[in-house]
Amino acid sequence: MIHEAGTDPYAITSLEEYRALRGDGGQAMYDKSMNVIDQHIRDFLALTTFVTVASIDAAGNMDVSPKGDPPGFIKVLDDTTIAIPERAGNRRSDTFTNILQNPAVGMICLVPGMDETMRINGTASLTTDPDLMATMEVEGHVPALAMLVHVEEAFIHCGRSLKRARVWDPDARIDRSVYPTVGEVLFEHGKFGDSFTLEQVIEMTDCEYERNIYPADDS
Repeated sequence: MIHEAGTDPYAITSLEEYRALRGDGGQAMYDKSMNVIDQHIRDFLALTTFVTVASIDAAGNMDVSPKGDPPGFIKVLDDTTIAIPERAGNRRSDTFTNILQNPAVGMICLVPGMDETMRINGTASLTTDPDLMATMEVEGHVPALAMLVHVEEAFIHCGRSLKRARVWDPDARIDRSVYPTVGEVLFEHGKFGDSFTLEQVIEMTDCEYERNIYPADDS
């Protein structure tokens, strides 16, 4: 059944209704939040290889973007500040253009093989500090800029969602042939007209994976 906005007879429309249905986690669930980066958070970030960053523009449009690199790519600069390098991508730069309009960000950090995640909320800014960029070199690629996150809240999140999803379970991996390649999806979704054939789009996306994960110069 499709419930259109404003027509769902089962809609929950107030915090009181929601709490009556689901209850509250109790004060301990709020007390676990940290406003500084302690040693446990530092150690978690040192192991992190993948993070999602949620941001919002001035009009309230939201975006969640993935970022990944070898362990240690998230740099802890002090007790309340971390830095995340920018790498080669599609150049839409949704996260960064949003930050320039609204600095609020939310992050979920993942460590391969670990079901628990680290959640971080705060405000972000962008920097081209050359000394910082030099510490972020990977395979010859020095980022042109980095995102600084000024941490206001950080806490570890239990692993039930990842356990339910079997994220790290090898037996849960799909047969990749059940879903089209990224090149095929982009061709179907894109407005290429007569500019590119399907084969050309597939070749371009394959080339991106093979040669441009860490391009020496992506300026």
